[in-house]
Amino acid sequence: MDGSTLPYCGAAPIPGGLWTAWNLDPWLIAALAIGAAATVAMPRWGPWLAGIAVLALAFVSPLCALSSALFSVRVLHHILMVAVAAPLLVWGTGWRAGGGGAAFLVHLGAIWFWHMPQPYDAALGSNALYWAMEISLIASAAWLWAAMVGADRVGHAVTLSLGTLLHMGMLGALLTFATRPLFAPHLLTTAPFGLTALEDQQLAGLVMWIPAALPYVGFAAWRVWAMLDPARTAGA
Repeated sequence: MDGSTLPYCGAAPIPGGLWTAWNLDPWLIAALAIGAAATVAMPRWGPWLAGIAVLALAFVSPLCALSSALFSVRVLHHILMVAVAAPLLVWGTGWRAGGGGAAFLVHLGAIWFWHMPQPYDAALGSNALYWAMEISLIASAAWLWAAMVGADRVGHAVTLSLGTLLHMGMLGALLTFATRPLFAPHLLTTAPFGLTALEDQQLAGLVMWIPAALPYVGFAAWRVWAMLDPARTAGA
């Protein structure tokens, strides 16, 4: 594989070299630094800064390089973006959005499109497509979270949250129960980590199916709790 087709995070590392595989792309570092500096302008600085820290973990730490080797780590990388960083950034900005149905469909489309074999393979062979994937995932997730938080009706917010949980769980189940590996970039990169490509894919499905559900379940529970006991959540 020549350098033009390497994934953005670099070639798949071997276990012994993983902890030196930091991504120090100056454009990325500059963008994260600008995001951190913007903390001073945010209504809630703590969640915003935590969201930037999660993005740094996903893109700068060896987790980025490991996602070139393991599809399961790529899925974890995406879950950190859409289910952890995105709601923290939305919380930090105080953004409230309408168009919940449209946000739900756009995010659903982004999740399913970029986790299909052909678009995924293309994204790992092109920096432009890689960033199209990452930006579309986190931007659509932020819109959805802002719509969920801004929904006037608790039922609408809960429907958006649990609907997202459901479709991500369906994708996770498809990955878990597939009988063959589907993602060509990982066919030869999982063995050093003690996994076959199929086992790695099944682990990815479980990550999307179960841990990824927790933020959405938590949000739905919070909205219901806020409705039942609004005095305790005033000013939250």
